[in-house]
Amino acid sequence: MPYRKFTRKCLQSASVGAMVAARHYGASVYAMTRLFCRLVLAALVFFAVAKAQAHPHVWVTMKSELVYAADGTVTGVRHNWTFDDMFSTFATQGLEAKEKGKFTREELAPLAQVNVESLKEFDYFTIARVNGKKAPLNGPVDYYLDFTDNVLTLHFTLPFKTPAKAQSLDVEMYDPTWFVDFSFAEKEPVKLVGAPAECKISFARPGEAGTAAAPKSQPGEAFFNNLDPSSNYGSQFANKIAVKCP
Repeated sequence: MPYRKFTRKCLQSASVGAMVAARHYGASVYAMTRLFCRLVLAALVFFAVAKAQAHPHVWVTMKSELVYAADGTVTGVRHNWTFDDMFSTFATQGLEAKEKGKFTREELAPLAQVNVESLKEFDYFTIARVNGKKAPLNGPVDYYLDFTDNVLTLHFTLPFKTPAKAQSLDVEMYDPTWFVDFSFAEKEPVKLVGAPAECKISFARPGEAGTAAAPKSQPGEAFFNNLDPSSNYGSQFANKIAVKCP
């Protein structure tokens, strides 16, 4: 069982990426500090609750920016992911803080590092295409966590390996196994930063523009437990951004 593997490896509850990776055999396991091992008991409770529910188990509200250079090339995708309150509570249990119930960026820095490292196997849940061709992304830069109104938000930027002038740019965000549900924020979910004035941006939530809404009925947990990062089940629930430039 994935949660048994989680227990053996002492994976932290603090990283959504590590939580997702813990479901799959052969998932990469990262070296743990004593800080994260203290979170195991809380994580076991989280998994016990999560496994009794239908998918998904973690909810992320997103704001995303597409970043351009002065020469008009697109250089990166900047994400702000706010986790649901239940996950945020379990992720921060056991963390030391100077002020109870509040965490500074510095106190959350080890947690942020584990988050972004753990998400690598899943391509950071972000797929980009430039002019119809898949555009590889480098690992996250400028990443950090903040804790506001009792929820965690992970901020990070994914640079394009090769910045390009794109007449069309398409970005999709989804978990291929649908363990994590992504949704755009209600206000200002997407934004262009430094793009040529002629460029136009649009977006679609699941259930819009050809994407599927969450199903009323779904396969059982055995089906989901057999999915891995190469699966494509979650793509039907993708959140999509499209940019058109002359």
